[in-house]
Amino acid sequence: MPHVITQSCCNDAACVVVCPANCIHPTPDEPDYARTEILYIDPRSCVDCGACIQACPVDAIVPHDELTPQTIRYAELNALYFAGGSAPAGSPQTEIGISQLVSQRRHPPESAKPSETALRVAIVGSGPSACYAAEELLTRHSNVEVNMFEKLPTPWGLVRAGVAPDHPDTKDVIRSFERTVTRPGFHFHLNVEIGIDITHEELLSHHDAVIYAVGAHGDRRLNIPGEDLPGSHSATDFVAWYNGHPRAADFTFDLSSERAVVIGNGNVALDVARILLTDVDNLSRTDAADHALVALAESRVNEVVVLGRRGPAQAAYTTPELLALGHLNGIDVVVEPAEAELDAHTAAWLRAYPDPTAQFKSSITAEYATRSPRNQRRITLRYLGSPLEVLGVDRARGLRIALNELITAPDGRIQSNPTGVIEDLECGLIMRSVGYRGEPVQGLPFDDARALLPNTEGRVVDPTAGTPIRGVYTTGWIKRGPSGVIGTNKKCALETVSGLLADHSVGRLTAPERSRRELEALIEQRQPRALDYDGWQAINQHEQSTAHGTSRPRVKILNIEEMLQIASSDRASP
Repeated sequence: MPHVITQSCCNDAACVVVCPANCIHPTPDEPDYARTEILYIDPRSCVDCGACIQACPVDAIVPHDELTPQTIRYAELNALYFAGGSAPAGSPQTEIGISQLVSQRRHPPESAKPSETALRVAIVGSGPSACYAAEELLTRHSNVEVNMFEKLPTPWGLVRAGVAPDHPDTKDVIRSFERTVTRPGFHFHLNVEIGIDITHEELLSHHDAVIYAVGAHGDRRLNIPGEDLPGSHSATDFVAWYNGHPRAADFTFDLSSERAVVIGNGNVALDVARILLTDVDNLSRTDAADHALVALAESRVNEVVVLGRRGPAQAAYTTPELLALGHLNGIDVVVEPAEAELDAHTAAWLRAYPDPTAQFKSSITAEYATRSPRNQRRITLRYLGSPLEVLGVDRARGLRIALNELITAPDGRIQSNPTGVIEDLECGLIMRSVGYRGEPVQGLPFDDARALLPNTEGRVVDPTAGTPIRGVYTTGWIKRGPSGVIGTNKKCALETVSGLLADHSVGRLTAPERSRRELEALIEQRQPRALDYDGWQAINQHEQSTAHGTSRPRVKILNIEEMLQIASSDRASP
């Protein structure tokens, strides 16, 4: 019975390596991998061995006959992928791609073979890109020491503080990270902020190399009038608030109006819309922050408009997230039939460049447009609209939008073009969800236009000289920009670590001037309340035990001082 990959796919390709039939695509060395939403299993060559199910860190793979009404459409999506011209399993292209990947994981290339020469690497950040980089280092080098630094007392980055609480399966990827950080040679330094507690220069003097995996925690702005009025917020702040990030513990959001508008149509926009409307009884079974549960229980929001400037086929959210909207209890998905129609320009583009994902998104949206509303709460998907101004004097009272049409640009791309028609949309809550933005790192060059560290294949580059800075690397969103899903960071980290190991093998790195003992002394001096893995485990176990007897997986601690006291008390216990 063929297997099917479903919504929670993290794209880390652990299933690709173990598949004996070479039937999972796209692989990390195929062109489609960088932009794929999920991976797909070719039903023609799947041998039902179950190896992929065992390897999947987020339990996204199921046998075809175990699909539910909520997941049955993934079989159709899977079939569309292989009908769309992708390399079939067993073809020379596919076999070469898989064999190269497997060989690289089991037998690293000559330039990255394990060396007996000691290597000490610092990784700044503890999210997916950081953990994947650590895993590559610890499994591909025989004599490596990895020191991971995180400014919070809690690890895992956006997996803890960014993944929506109603997506617990996605957070299961943490299990693979836990295997990494408990390997010999790995050391956690939590509650240590690079640039504040320890400078970049000091960090480099204690290591052969430093990898910056600090993500993109800022948010992009709309730069329209009224954007800073009360009631107008960034989705980044709202996500941090309902996920219990310490920086957002004191944020407040006025949920007293009946309509909210989310500007943008990526996955975060859909997350925000779901959280605003999901019944609190359901959310109370998640790890959503207590303060968010209290506020959402009193919310009067019953409609969330998700506004995109182009059409359904160009929407940035992934197909799995769009599909999941149709199965929300007590929430309708509303689309105007005219906006769901495939315009002539997009239809022509799809004929010239077949894209199963775009076609499937369009068909799902068209299905939603045929549904009759049955519930008071609704997510309204609006297309072909660009924000012009947040309306209001004392606070946000509405959003002025320009209605668009789609045209074919000279370069062949489909783009939005204003029609001259203006519409005012009454609302009391506005969330801009137009992308995350990287922020400068102390001591390093920064590309402000692209909001990332300038780099070549992960080697941070001096923009003046145009040459790599010795011993300084980057991975994740701060390397490539906020794109892809969790597993995309695995290939990104592989590229960075491959370059680092190649540089080490040919002597391009400078051996650390200071010893490990001196590093520990420096940390003790600058941040005596730094935590190791045991400190995090004390916090982790406290959060889980607090939820004991409830349906919640944990009750998150929001106050950093409280976290440190719990970790300290556990350390002092006999």
